[in-house]
Amino acid sequence: MSAQQQVITIDDISADNAPAIYVAGGLGQFFEAVKAEVTGEVPDLSTVKGRARIASLAATVSKSKKAVETPGRDYLKRLKEMPKVVEAELRDFVTKMDNLRDSTRQPLTDWENADQARKDKHVDGIDSMKDMVLFGETPPASVVARVIADLEAIEINDAWEEFLAEAAQVKDQTLAKLRTLHSERAQQEAEQAELTRLRAEAEAQAQRNRDAEIARVAAEQARIQAEQEAQAERDAAARREQELLDQAAATQRAAAQAVLDAEAAAERQRLQLELQAEQSRAAAAQAETNRIAAEQRAEQERVAAAERQAAAVEQARQDEIARANAAADEILRQQQARQADVAHKSKILGEAKQALIDMNISEELAKAIVLKIARGEVPNVSIQF
Repeated sequence: MSAQQQVITIDDISADNAPAIYVAGGLGQFFEAVKAEVTGEVPDLSTVKGRARIASLAATVSKSKKAVETPGRDYLKRLKEMPKVVEAELRDFVTKMDNLRDSTRQPLTDWENADQARKDKHVDGIDSMKDMVLFGETPPASVVARVIADLEAIEINDAWEEFLAEAAQVKDQTLAKLRTLHSERAQQEAEQAELTRLRAEAEAQAQRNRDAEIARVAAEQARIQAEQEAQAERDAAARREQELLDQAAATQRAAAQAVLDAEAAAERQRLQLELQAEQSRAAAAQAETNRIAAEQRAEQERVAAAERQAAAVEQARQDEIARANAAADEILRQQQARQADVAHKSKILGEAKQALIDMNISEELAKAIVLKIARGEVPNVSIQF
């Protein structure tokens, strides 16, 4: 092939023959052809024609370079675009294959998910039975009894499938723990109630003793006061009687002396003495009457004191009955308060569980979550009662 033919071949380079030309060493032949063409003659620089020939040869090199470079650059540009096309094609292919794989496996995936959900339901049921022995605080025996009834109501049958043996074992173990706890709480509550009753009886007896002592002291003081008043009355009556007797004796002595002094005045003196004697008898009778009246008043005071004592005892008994009724009312109020507290907490826990159920969480899982939060097993999360 001649050099001229090589130049023409360079001009004919296109996208069709580019992959065969633009390879390692593929352009060497074109370089050699152009080199042979431009170095095959030596123009005369001393002539205008010679200098023009040299310029023409250099232009031929530039033209040949462009003839090879331009298609090569276009080919290189297409090569750079090719990875993007390949990447897009591969991405589309991989996406379709992944979708085909997932759709092919979907029945198995659905079955595995359903089977796992079935197992989770059984596990949650078993955990719920285990959790029934857990309480936020020491429960009363009545609450434990209700939990035992709830647990006994759970049926252990073939619906538990392969978890049947475990469910039966957990139910038996939990029931045993709950029954032990119920027995302990019932015994403790009975002992506490008995202790409360004994304390109440002791307090009531002590109060009765205090009331009886107060009534006895009051009666004794009333009796002593009545006796003192009666004695004072008797002493006063005796003094008055003695004074009257002394006066009568003095009068009699004066009368005797008057008989010696004047016979003429004897009859008058006798009459006067008889009058004075009558007055003395009247005074003595009055003194006796006063004495009897004093004794009657003392007896009345004694009877009144006895009645006041009886009234005080009756009042003490009524006060004790009122205090016992108040204590019973307080016990009933505390029981009602505890029951109201349990109902309130149950309501709050129920509302929290329902809120989780409304979020498409199963009732068993919602209950387990609420119980764990209530027991403080979920960090930084709590339920406000």
